[in-house]
Amino acid sequence: MRHAMVIDLSRCVGCGTCTVACRAEHGTPAGVSYNKVKKYEVGKYPTAKIKFLPILCMHCQDPACLKVCPTGATYKREDGIVLIDHDKCIGCRACVVACPYESRQFLWDIRNYYPGHVPTPYEVLKQKDFEKGTVVKCNFCLQRLEEGQLPACVVACPAQARYFGDLDDPESEVSRLIADYRGTPFREELGTQPSIYYVKG
Repeated sequence: MRHAMVIDLSRCVGCGTCTVACRAEHGTPAGVSYNKVKKYEVGKYPTAKIKFLPILCMHCQDPACLKVCPTGATYKREDGIVLIDHDKCIGCRACVVACPYESRQFLWDIRNYYPGHVPTPYEVLKQKDFEKGTVVKCNFCLQRLEEGQLPACVVACPAQARYFGDLDDPESEVSRLIADYRGTPFREELGTQPSIYYVKG
């Protein structure tokens, strides 16, 4: 099995629901986002349009971040999910520099969403496992997968632009979408073999 995600760029409306759902699921500190939606302009006036490109950890099969980690904190599971062992992370940030997708973030501090106020009970609960001076990123909502659920961003997307499944299964929805719509990873030329594919259905 190899977990993978397909994002249909023709459906993404840039609403940011995936970003909010991810923050709610993981309780990330203020300023930290595992799911980003980049906006860019195509065409020229008067027919210019705004397009959206969701970016998260690509869970590469040949991850650049893993190669440079000096402590083995970054590792890849058999199902393709790339994770960080925060007990081994020394905060050197070599992986942050190596990642060509800018999907890793360093916890300079752990800030709550309401400066000057005590953390909310939700923040206290969710942020207890974050450690200042370490690197964090998307983990494909591993805690949800282990309970038989889909990643939070997939479930929350109101445009149904995200699909999740087994890339090793040729009959899975993600495999069929990639085949039918010629799905491609972002910056495929880098040879990192991402597990996130983009289609224009």
